[in-house]
Amino acid sequence: MITQSVVLAVGLLAGGASVALARCEDHVPQPKPQNASRDIVGTDLDTIRERGFMTFAAYEEFPPWSYEVNGKPVGIDIDIARLIAADLGVEARFNLVAAGENLDADLRNWVWKGPVVGGSVANVMMHVPYDSDFACRIEQVVFTGRYHVEEIGIAYRRDAYPEDPPVPAYFWFDTVGVENDSIADFYLTAFPGGQLSGNLTRYPTMAEAMAALAAGETKAAMGPRAQLEHGLTPDLDLHLPPLPGFAVGNWTVGVAVHFAYRPLAYAVDDAIYAAIEDGRMEKIFADYGVTFRPPELR
Repeated sequence: MITQSVVLAVGLLAGGASVALARCEDHVPQPKPQNASRDIVGTDLDTIRERGFMTFAAYEEFPPWSYEVNGKPVGIDIDIARLIAADLGVEARFNLVAAGENLDADLRNWVWKGPVVGGSVANVMMHVPYDSDFACRIEQVVFTGRYHVEEIGIAYRRDAYPEDPPVPAYFWFDTVGVENDSIADFYLTAFPGGQLSGNLTRYPTMAEAMAALAAGETKAAMGPRAQLEHGLTPDLDLHLPPLPGFAVGNWTVGVAVHFAYRPLAYAVDDAIYAAIEDGRMEKIFADYGVTFRPPELR
């Protein structure tokens, strides 16, 4: 997914002193565009409760997070969305959307403005990577409801590595699969100096990379832990090795809500927080065979 590519930056003061700026200190506020119709912009909490449903945007073809089975949306993000809606006493409705060029485009299309052609914004967008500096820049969105910390790992065939699990240096000689244009793809392409490219196979999705690994087409696959775990078979295993030079080896995911509807954002955050505290969130992850790694709570 393109949404994996979240860039973390550290502010540098003039004179060569490497001192981080306070959060948002160097950001110049931008206009917050207003739209004329509730058909275009997300709806407030009271209206959601009155009408009895709320809408969620989730990424399509993104197992185990959000995908379709027999025409119905399923996945971890789908179950979390249903949990949120139930906490608010309403029905959850879904729009499975394609990932755009970057996260800015996804938030513009599905949270605060709407796509140019077809569709409309949702009340809540699921699986939004959180970064403090990025949140300063995208002022039209409230980033809230953080529910999981994702991390990069390597899945591998047990018969190919009976003793020591592979690390990136092994791919000088061994084949490895990645999702095309993912951060694992970018990392391995550049490490070290592009000399692994001959053993790198790119697949349209991480699910296809894992299926190829299970079929013996590659010896390993690299990507987000949850997607690796979801594709494991008895012949496969995974580990989380040190990744030299990897700037963003893990990141937190949460939800996004239009900035004008903060009461809704607070209610969603409360529902997620309660689910983490009472164990319901961990159960959702366990149902899909995925390890739950909670973010730091309040």
